[in-house]
Parts: sequence; C-alpha cells; structure tokens
Amino acid sequence: MRVALVHDWLVRMRGGEKVLEALCELFPDSDLYTLIYRKGHISDTIRNRRIKSSILSSLPCVNRWYPWLLPIFPFAIEGFDLKGYDLVISTSHCVAKGVRMEKNTCHICYCFTPMRYLWGFEQEYFGNKGWLFKKSAIPLMRYLKRWDLESNKGVDCFIAISNNIREKVARSYGRDSEVIYPPVDTSYFRPDSANRGDYFLIVSALVPYKRIDIAVDAFNRLNLPLVIIGEGPCEKELKSRSLPNITFMKWQSQSDLFKFYNGCKALIFPGEEDFGIVPLESQACGRPVIAYKKGGALETVVEGKTGLFFYPQSPSGLIDAVQRFDPGNFSRDEIRRHAVQFDKELFKAKFKELVNRLSSGRRRDASNY
Repeated sequence: MRVALVHDWLVRMRGGEKVLEALCELFPDSDLYTLIYRKGHISDTIRNRRIKSSILSSLPCVNRWYPWLLPIFPFAIEGFDLKGYDLVISTSHCVAKGVRMEKNTCHICYCFTPMRYLWGFEQEYFGNKGWLFKKSAIPLMRYLKRWDLESNKGVDCFIAISNNIREKVARSYGRDSEVIYPPVDTSYFRPDSANRGDYFLIVSALVPYKRIDIAVDAFNRLNLPLVIIGEGPCEKELKSRSLPNITFMKWQSQSDLFKFYNGCKALIFPGEEDFGIVPLESQACGRPVIAYKKGGALETVVEGKTGLFFYPQSPSGLIDAVQRFDPGNFSRDEIRRHAVQFDKELFKAKFKELVNRLSSGRRRDASNY
C-alpha cells in the first residue's frame, strides 16, 4: 500500500509534529508533503522521509512571515500531485485536508482543529487589529470558509484529537469523527527526582489564543518564579509587562524540556486548547498541571489527582488556583499512571486498527461493485 502523509507546514517541533512523527514511524515508507519545510528544526524521524514541499518553501525568509500567505495556501495545497497513492493521511489544522487525489484513494484526516481563524477564535486572532484590517479581511474569511467546507468532500474519514474537537468538527463541518488521542512519548518523559526546582513552568507558542498574558499578570501579582519557554509574535509585549520573577527562554531541546518538566512545581496551562500534549508530557514526568477549565484540558487533567483547574480565564482566577495549590497533595506515581494512558504505542495501535478497518471495508465495497 502506497501511503502519503500531508502536513500543513514543518517549521518547528510542536504537538502536531509529534503526531506526524508517530505516523512516520507507523508508515516508514510513506512520502511526506508539506507547504513549507524548515530542515534544521525538525526531528530526524520526520526529516528522513521523502519530503516534497510547495513552491512557497523557496520564498526568501518564508519561515518568518508564512502566516501572511494564508490566502494562497488553498492553491498551494491543491497543487500537489498525489497520483498513485492508496492511502492519504492529512494531519490538519489549516489546509492540509484540502489536498486533491484520485477518486479511489482513501483519505483520512487527523484533525487537530477546524481552522481556528474561521471557526471560533476570530476575536483572539483579529480582535486587536484596526478596523480597516478587519473590514478588508471579511471577504477573505468568507472565501476561506467556503473553500474549507468544500474541501471536506475529499475526506473519507475524520479522526479528531479529542472529544472537544469531535464536537467542533460536527458543529463546523456537519461531519462525525472518531477520537484517537495524540501520542505522548512516556518512555522518554518520565519522573526524575534529580531535577527539583522551585518554579512554575509554561511551555507554549507565544501567540494570542494561548493567553500567556493571563499568567504574566497573575505571577506579577503573586511574585513567584515562573519560567516561560517558547517564542512567537507576542514575545516582545509579554516581556515588556513582566517583572523580574518571570524568566523567558527560547524553545528548548527535548532533553532540556525533560529537565524543566521534572524541575517545576507545576505546569501552568492558561489557554483553551484543542487537546494539549504539553500537559501530558509534564504529567508523564509526574508533575501536576494548573489549567484553564475548558477545552482539551478537561480530557487530560484530573481535578485533585493530576492537577487543578481555574475559572474564570483571568489573572484572579489563576491566582486563586496557584494559592490553593499544594504540591504535597499530589502523587508523582499517580500522575504518571494517568499520563501512560496516552502513550505513543497506544496511539499507533489504534491508528493502525482504524486504517485496517477502513481498508477492508473499501475492499468489500469494491468486490460488491
């Protein structure tokens, strides 16, 4: 069976790329298609694929300003030639699911989320823009929404990363989906008592919907040590409003993340996420999570056993949770046992079972025809 993997873009190793990495292990002879490819920031497992990127990847400095190319992403993704494949798996939060293929090819979309700019996060992305920008963006958003809905016709099966996203796929696309939770490398991320620290931790892209601003304002008032690992367009503004007890660091290697997870008192997770692999990596290391009580965190954090929730999504809500938090109330072993339920090998087994089921169903349909 010839398999093609399609991913929106490859510019950094984050949660979506860890899913793609597991799929590369599951389908070692697959080809990989992506809009933009940044070699130096991707794992060897992905980099060793036969990677075919779009013409956008050759544009100068595209790694910095590719989000501004959103209007032409649909044309670029439709430009790939996927003839001759038996199975196409798109891992999509933007346009990857819109790839075109032959009629007899089976297309599975592993959906991270319906495109956030169009379905529910418009305020977070465009709320602080001027009226002229927002007015000019309206026709573009209408065009993208039409294209997004039309592209669903090429998807045979949607897989959602969580029940939260299953509901969003049903609400936005009118399609049902199965749920397979993303993989967590619990064999790598594990408890290590040698790395003990006295800080709280955030590992996140510094973009508006992650709501890192809430944590900054809360810890400014708490005057407790907070380490923020990540980069993004909000970095300068967040640094400017932070007091000395808050430390910013660039993206870290996996080995350094292992140390930071194990050394923190708790991971802070202030945004509404589709799922969230980072909280589970922290829990795999036996460290609790303080998370906003909405979205994917409701499926990955167990109140009182592996972490605490805060509500409302405000500095005062987070402050209350941090002040209620007592590390002595949490067991590293119990937190770890919870995280192991999301192990990467379980993800691969469930994904393989679904592919086999779909393939056998298509063979039966073909024989009946």
